[in-house]
Amino acid sequence: MKKITLAGAALLASTAAASAGGIERTGFTTGILFEEGTYVELSYGSVSPTVTGNVTGVPAVASGDISPTYNSVTLGYHQDITDALSFSLVIDEPVGADVAYPTGTGYPFAGSYAELSSRQITAALRYELNENFSVYGGLRGVQVEGDVYVSTPLFAYALSADTDLEFGYMVGAAYERPDIAMRVALTYFSEVDLSLSGVESPAPAGTPEAAILAVAPATSFNNTLPQSILLEAQSGIAANTLLFGSIRWTNWDGYAIMPNAYPAGSLVDYDEDVWTYTLGIARRLNENWAVSATLGYEAEQDGFSGNLGPTDGFTSIGLGAEYTQGNMSIAAGVRYVMIGDANTILAPGPVTSDFYDNDVVAFGLRVGFNF
Repeated sequence: MKKITLAGAALLASTAAASAGGIERTGFTTGILFEEGTYVELSYGSVSPTVTGNVTGVPAVASGDISPTYNSVTLGYHQDITDALSFSLVIDEPVGADVAYPTGTGYPFAGSYAELSSRQITAALRYELNENFSVYGGLRGVQVEGDVYVSTPLFAYALSADTDLEFGYMVGAAYERPDIAMRVALTYFSEVDLSLSGVESPAPAGTPEAAILAVAPATSFNNTLPQSILLEAQSGIAANTLLFGSIRWTNWDGYAIMPNAYPAGSLVDYDEDVWTYTLGIARRLNENWAVSATLGYEAEQDGFSGNLGPTDGFTSIGLGAEYTQGNMSIAAGVRYVMIGDANTILAPGPVTSDFYDNDVVAFGLRVGFNF
């Protein structure tokens, strides 16, 4: 029953970017650590959000759609070293942000944008103690870069910065019952301390980004990606039918991106930890085809959200299918996400904005080969 897990796993991994808490993009899953022999996979995700808001009580002053479509690519490789020891390598995008307020709307943040991208390389070893228990761990190397331009009635601001490769680690353990396709895996991901360097400067309201960056002085500041814990479980519940799910805790409480010269203090900040839940079922229809369905949930945190990330929690539903032929598998999934309503504070102080009835459509495709 092992192969039946792939349709659900592809759906969760490829479209995770549609619903991650904080600025998380592709939440790491441990499925590849449990492959057999030599295995390689390539995943592609395309995420199309619709996020709009308006000044509270003034519907005519609307933000327009501030979230452009973005894509992500993940590469995974697994190799058995001995009967008990195996090696896995995953390249993905752990965090990111794409926000662009349309110009000409009259909205206080019109013309502002933020682009945050990252690349993570995880190298892990897994050791099977016996048929039921295994332990695993490895290093994570993360590189981040970002460009921000904020335009408000009070000031303008621009930042362009990146990091060298910074390191953290992951460690975990798993219990398996192969006869019923049961597996429970608990994984800890450490913090990753980042040191960003680049240029930044505030400027009078209306100053174009290029003009700011042309004379912006050098800057450097620190940021720490939060620690997290992931619990994943699956089990056969009937012939050719698998139930699976996960719980992820991420320590976003106290997280903030605080450059030295940003007039408002922090570009992004969070006051609560995030708990993300998924539950799914997969069924093998025949030798070649399997299908899956998932539900996802992340509770709203309430309070005010930042203007560069005006969302709060989500509820999602996803469908996936996988085709297997010989040593090749092709899995595809689509996920619809209903984003939780959010409120933001605009400058000057007491003015607020409402973001509501927003959603995301995400598509994921994964191709895998066993050798």
